[in-house]
Amino acid sequence: MRLEKRNHISPAAYVAAPVGAVVFTLLISGLLVLWAGAPVGRTYGLLVQGAFGSVFALTETLTRATPLILTGLAAAVAFRARLFNIGAEGQLYAGALAAVAVGGLHGGTGLEWSPWLLFPLMMLAAALAGALLLLGPALMKSRLGVDEVVTTLLLNFIALLLVSALLDGPMKDPLSMGWPQSVALQGDLELSKLVPQTRLHTGLLWAIGLAVILWAILRRTVPGFDIRAAGANARAAAFAGVPITRTVVLVALLSGGLAGLAGAIEVAGRTGYVTLDMSPGYGYSGIVIAMLAGLHPLGVIAAGVFVAGVLVGADSMSRAVGVPTYIADVIVATSLIAVLVATLLTQYRVKWK
Repeated sequence: MRLEKRNHISPAAYVAAPVGAVVFTLLISGLLVLWAGAPVGRTYGLLVQGAFGSVFALTETLTRATPLILTGLAAAVAFRARLFNIGAEGQLYAGALAAVAVGGLHGGTGLEWSPWLLFPLMMLAAALAGALLLLGPALMKSRLGVDEVVTTLLLNFIALLLVSALLDGPMKDPLSMGWPQSVALQGDLELSKLVPQTRLHTGLLWAIGLAVILWAILRRTVPGFDIRAAGANARAAAFAGVPITRTVVLVALLSGGLAGLAGAIEVAGRTGYVTLDMSPGYGYSGIVIAMLAGLHPLGVIAAGVFVAGVLVGADSMSRAVGVPTYIADVIVATSLIAVLVATLLTQYRVKWK
């Protein structure tokens, strides 16, 4: 068996690939649901209802989708340039810490500046913290050929250990009664609610806006062309005059900055302070979302809502029919593999010897 590249890919194939991947995912997951002794139709119906069936369910899904979209964008722009950033989890925590360091109630007061000045400074500090955490591995790859998968992955553990030390040390909230959490963010710097009496905040608008901006950068600007060219073939791009090192630095700033903003927006929109369990793996889930979206910034929005809907809907579905919530992880993982295989088959045909 060998793969032969197709000379022409029809528009119908691009539509059929994700549809086929979804059908395959539903079939595989349905077998597991039957194995658990639950009716497949009712299980899927409850999953959709739990994610989108009410105002509360929809707002919870969109709240969960906000950091997923941002970490998905971070992975998408990095992977576009073949800079495999696996460190968005650590960059998210670095951004959250930087946000609290600038906008927190240190000593009960914090910086006594206008919120109109302090809020952008807080967001800038978060983006810079995430970007700097990725800049080192990016430069080591560009200059020394060091594998960025290893360095960014290991930096996640270093960042989490640093967070743990700070939450038990200089950034610990004296009012937390011994619980390891940071000082609280100033109330004036918290994001407003989009829907009253829900957890949905304006961070969702930030995520959507940044996705549109990133799409425009990649499609309509010279640096965006350089990023795409470096990802397609770095050696050929360098021969054509693309500044590879400068492009890698730009990608590191964009990718790490987006992950850092995810941490700041989580603090400002949902938690109000930093804890070690603030992120249930948003940085790693962002990689899945980026791949589901085909590394397209606008597709990341849909993929983020899909993954968030599966995760939120699985909680209520599990209580109703007794299927473990881990079925959500199976659906997400299977859909990723199915989309990758379907995309491969649209570009290559299988030839049997």
